[in-house]
Amino acid sequence: MLIAERRRRLLERVRDQGYVSFRELAEVLGISESTVRRDLRSMVADGLLAATRGGVGPLPAMAPAAPRAPSSTPAEPVESPPPASADGATIDAVRAEREAIAAHAAGLVVPGSAVLLGPGRTTTALARRLTTIGHLTVVTNSIPVTQELIGTPQIDVVLVGGALRRSIGAMVGPITEQVLQGLRGAQVFLSGDGVTTERGLTTPNVFAAATDQAMMAAGKQVVVLADHTKIGHDTMCQTVPSDRIDVLVTDDAADPDMVRRLRAEGIDVQIA
Repeated sequence: MLIAERRRRLLERVRDQGYVSFRELAEVLGISESTVRRDLRSMVADGLLAATRGGVGPLPAMAPAAPRAPSSTPAEPVESPPPASADGATIDAVRAEREAIAAHAAGLVVPGSAVLLGPGRTTTALARRLTTIGHLTVVTNSIPVTQELIGTPQIDVVLVGGALRRSIGAMVGPITEQVLQGLRGAQVFLSGDGVTTERGLTTPNVFAAATDQAMMAAGKQVVVLADHTKIGHDTMCQTVPSDRIDVLVTDDAADPDMVRRLRAEGIDVQIA
């Protein structure tokens, strides 16, 4: 079963029943419980489902109209779901844009090559897309990226060690940077919090910035993934200067003037 079809069925099952345990989902879909857990972690991270104790539940906006009939097996305790966003439509739109950017970026990857993926929601979405490509070697310091690829045998994953920075789910620091100095890849895919003509890609975290700079140095081609909310935005730490960005993949809501200025800097801006 393809990953997209599997996750569609997972989502439909949860929406229909309101709460489903990992074990029940595994039995219904005929897959392992570990695969269910991995898929659900990604879907929770993408805001499609709410995590509960022992399973998952729908977000408040997708809750079923009527409660389901009680099961003969007592349900495990359910934690309260996170509060719904007041700007859910905007969040959904940005999430869709990230997925479109990831799909476009996946088309840039050559089967059989070695690529580097930095941390971030868009690079994690890209990792999910890479599971449909032929043999690859993926070097990453991101735990979520690793989780997306762990069940794909045709992809060799090199997880770079270091100090875990929990806020971004990635390894950073001197150990990470030192290991990256000995590696090379055809492409490096990086995300951040802002992209400007003056400073290129930036992030507010000094530790993440230093590690991303080491990843940049390890890639022959630097590809930046940034949705329109980051175009024209500047943050504290420079990760990739403008003259080192080869390709910028963004969405069609990006400011046209900023896109024009970035292209004038010699950056190949591609619209997903």
